Amino acid sequence: QVQLVESGGGLVQAGGSLRLSCAASGRTFSNHAMGWFRQAPGKEREFVSAITWSGGTYYADSVKGRFTISRDNDKNTVYLQMNSLKPEDTAVYYCAGRNWGAIATTAGGYDYWGQGTQVTVSS
Repeated sequence: QVQLVESGGGLVQAGGSLRLSCAASGRTFSNHAMGWFRQAPGKEREFVSAITWSGGTYYADSVKGRFTISRDNDKNTVYLQMNSLKPEDTAVYYCAGRNWGAIATTAGGYDYWGQGTQVTVSS
């Protein structure tokens, strides 16, 4: 099965930026839609952004204009550029993939997941 590994999380001040990466291995990658989710303590896993196999994108309202998802199929990697970070963005961020080319916005729509990377935004 596909394996996903996230990296790039860390501690940043409000207004700062981080770039998350998700490296995939094990199967063909380019025809899979990919997504980013996040989960804060005591809260449900929340959809953040997704990208189709061909590069179409979708964002949760809470991150529109601040986050950008992209993919480099030659490197089997998906990115999430996060700008103008807010304390409410603090969460563990998970990369996910699905065995389909179209976007899904619920966790149940994805077939495999990374281990997560912590993002902490200080006030």
